[in-house]
Amino acid sequence: MISKSTLQKAADKNIINSNQVEPLYQFIKNEHSSESAFSKEEPLKFIRSFGDVFIALGIILLVVSINMTSLTGLYYLIPAVVFIVIAEWLVRIRRLALPGIVILLAILFFINKAFSFENDNATTLGLSIISLSSLLFYLRYKMPFSLLPLAASLIAITIIQIGLDVLDSPIIFVVLGLITFSTAMWFDVRDTNRESHLSDSAFWLHLLAAPLIVHGAMLSLITSDRQWSHTLSNDILMIVFFAGFFLTALFVDRRAMLVSTQLYAIYALTQLLQSDLIDSQNIMIYVLMALGLFVIFFGTYWYKTRQVIFGFLSSSKISQYVPDFKIRDINNSKT
Repeated sequence: MISKSTLQKAADKNIINSNQVEPLYQFIKNEHSSESAFSKEEPLKFIRSFGDVFIALGIILLVVSINMTSLTGLYYLIPAVVFIVIAEWLVRIRRLALPGIVILLAILFFINKAFSFENDNATTLGLSIISLSSLLFYLRYKMPFSLLPLAASLIAITIIQIGLDVLDSPIIFVVLGLITFSTAMWFDVRDTNRESHLSDSAFWLHLLAAPLIVHGAMLSLITSDRQWSHTLSNDILMIVFFAGFFLTALFVDRRAMLVSTQLYAIYALTQLLQSDLIDSQNIMIYVLMALGLFVIFFGTYWYKTRQVIFGFLSSSKISQYVPDFKIRDINNSKT
C-alpha cells in the first residue's frame, strides 16, 4: 500500500495537488482494507522466500553440530545465548518467521539440556522453564509460534498436577482444548481481517486446541462404554461430532482446526459404512477417496460454503467477532 508520506512527496513535486493527498490516501487505504477483508486467503506467514528455508537449514545444521560436541550441564546455556543474539538480528530486526521458529526450538532444546533435574518434580520443572522461556521470547519478539510451546507446556504441567490417568479421564483433554480454543478466539476477535500478529498467534493455538478436543472426545466415545462403543449409534455420534466441529471451524474461518480430525474421520466413516451401507473388501479405498474429495472441495470452495451456510449472520452482532461471511469480487467491485 502506498504510504501517506509517499503521496506527500508527490505533492511536493507538483505531481498531484496538495489537497488531494489526504482523500487519495484514504481511498487507497479503504481499497487495501477491502481486499484484505474479502479476497485474502487465511494467511500463513512462515516463509517469505526460499532464503528463509536456506537460513533455517543452516540453523538446524548448527544445532546438530553443537549437540555433537562435548558440552555438558550449564555449558549448554552458551549456545542458547548465541541463538538469542542471532534472534535479535533475524527475528527482531529482519522479522524472519521460519528461521525464528527454528531458533526458538533451538533455544528451548539447549535450555532443556542445560538444566538436568534429578528429583520427583524434574518433568514439571523442565516444562516450567520451557514455558517461561517461550513467554519471554513472545514478549520480546512478538513471534506467534512462541505461544505453541508455551501453551503445550502449560497443558502438560496441568495434566501432571491433576494426577489423573488421561486414558481413564479423556475429558481432561476436551476441557484443556476448549480453554486453548477460547484463548485463540481471544486473539482472533481482535484481528478479524487477519492482518497482524494477533491472528497468527491464534492460528498456532487453534492448531493445538483442535487435536486436544478431537482426541479427548473420541477417546471418551471409544472408552466410556465399551459394550456399545462399536455400534452404529456410536459411529453416528462420531459423525455428528465431526459435522459440528467442521461447522465451528467454518464459522470462525480456521481450516487449521480440521487437520487433526481427518484420521478420526477415516475411522468413523469406516465403521459406519461397514455396518450396512456398503459391502466391499476395498472399503478403505472408498473412504479415503471420499475424504480426499471432501478436502479438495472445501479447500476450493471454503469461502463460498461459508457464505452459503452462515451468510444470514452477516448483519448480526456475532459477525463482528469473526471474519466477514460475504465474498466480494474485487475486480467487479471496482467497475
